[in-house]
Amino acid sequence: MKYDYLVVGAGLYGAVFAYEAKKKGKTCLVIDKRDHIAGNIYCENVSGINVHKYGAHIFHTSDKKIWEYVNQFAEFNNYINSPVARYKNELYNLPFNMNTFSKMWNIATPQEAKDIIASQIADLNITEPKNLEEQALSLVGKDVYEKLIKGYTEKQWGRDCKDLPSFIIKRLPLRFIYDNNYFNDRYQGIPIGGYTKIVEKMLDGIEVRLNTNYLDNREEFDAMADKIVYTGMIDQFYDYKLGVLEYRSVRFETEELPMENYQGNAVVNYTEREVPYTRIIEHKHFEFGKQPTTIISREYSSEWKKGDEPYYPVNNDKNNALYQQYKELADKEHKVIFGGRLGGYKYYDMDKVIAAALEMCEKEL
Repeated sequence: MKYDYLVVGAGLYGAVFAYEAKKKGKTCLVIDKRDHIAGNIYCENVSGINVHKYGAHIFHTSDKKIWEYVNQFAEFNNYINSPVARYKNELYNLPFNMNTFSKMWNIATPQEAKDIIASQIADLNITEPKNLEEQALSLVGKDVYEKLIKGYTEKQWGRDCKDLPSFIIKRLPLRFIYDNNYFNDRYQGIPIGGYTKIVEKMLDGIEVRLNTNYLDNREEFDAMADKIVYTGMIDQFYDYKLGVLEYRSVRFETEELPMENYQGNAVVNYTEREVPYTRIIEHKHFEFGKQPTTIISREYSSEWKKGDEPYYPVNNDKNNALYQQYKELADKEHKVIFGGRLGGYKYYDMDKVIAAALEMCEKEL
C-alpha cells in the first residue's frame, strides 16, 4: 500500500501530525523503533501507578489554544510542580523563593533576603563572568550557589562549573514571595491515567508499526509514501557525515518499595556532588496516588554515546554550528520533513512540541 505520509517516530510530534493529517483525509503509516508508542512521554502502569519511564513530564503552558487542544485527549488533574532540593540533610523549596531564603538564613522579609544576596554578590567583585560558576555567583551569591546550584549542575553536565560556559545560566529567577509553584504558566497538570492515553487517542484508526527501524530499511520505506515526517536524530539520518551532534543522556534506576510514601513529594533534587544521582522521582505523587506500595526512579545524568538514548541537546556554539550545516542539507530535501526534539536538535517543552507540530501541519496540510 502507498501512503501519503510515513511518520518516523510515534512520539508527541509524530502523533500530532498523524492525527491532523487523518482529519484532512490523508493516509499515514506511523513507525517506531521502540516497542511502544508515545516516545519519551510514555507511561507504564505498574501496581496501579503510572510510571514516567523516561523521566518526569509535567504539562504546563500559557498558550490557551494548546491547552484546549491537549484537553481533547485527556482530562488533566491540578498537579502543581513544587520540587524540593536536598543538600546533605537540609531541605529547601524550589524555585528560589522566600521559603528557600527564610530556611537558609532564618529571615522573614523580602528585604532581608535581597540585602543578604546583594552583599554576597558585592563581595565577589565579578564584573565579566567567564564561566557558569561566575555567572551563577553574580546572580544569586555564594550560599544559594554552593548549596543548590553547583553540585546539581556539575552532575547534570558531567563537568566542573568553572569549565561550563556562562550562557547555560542566563538568568536564575529569584522570587521574593512565598510561592513554590515552579512554573509561571497559567495552565498546568498531569493527564489522569498518564500520557500514553493521549497518544493512543491521537493515533486511533491510524496504522502503527512498532519495533520497526526506518534506518534499517530506508529505501523500502521511502517507496511506501509520498512524504516522510522524520522525528529521529538529524545527524543519524545523514549517517553522521558532517560529524556527531552531542547530547546528555539519562539513566534510570527504578524500584518498587513496600511502603505507601517514600519522600512525600514527586520530585526531590539531590544538589550535592557526592550523591551520584541528580534527583529521585516518586511517580504516584503526580496523580495523588494512595496505593499500598510506591515506585521511585533515581536519575543519573551521563555523557551520550551512540546507542544511548539522547535526551538533552548540548546547544553550545560548536554543536549549533554543526546543526546548522545539517539543517542546510535538510532544507534541500523535497520529500522529508524534520521535526521534534531530535529532528530540530532543540530541547522542547511538551506544549512547544505540539505548537511546532501544528505549525508544520498548517504549512504542509
